[in-house]
Amino acid sequence: MSAATGFATRAGAYRQRLDAALDARLPPAGHHPARLHEAMRYATGGGKRLRALLVYAAAETLGLPAAQADASACAIELIHAYSLVHDDLPAMDDDDLRRGQPSVHRAYD
Repeated sequence: MSAATGFATRAGAYRQRLDAALDARLPPAGHHPARLHEAMRYATGGGKRLRALLVYAAAETLGLPAAQADASACAIELIHAYSLVHDDLPAMDDDDLRRGQPSVHRAYD
């Protein structure tokens, strides 16, 4: 197995791990205030997760278990999601779409 193939396999596992870690850390979509929590989950869904993958790869390089990188991977992914939401706002770029979907301020007012 080549190094690129090996990383691609691990990257898929790390994305799944990150999705589960984010799901555990974000409030349930239906929890009050439900619309805000739905918007938070909407903003963090999808994407390449490249920044979080780099966190997991760094942890792997240092010989740390992936569980020790979960909080940092989530933090960097949430900061990135915030930056995209902020950038799309009307006072900034006023983008209607993000990743082919309505931006958060369009989908959730």
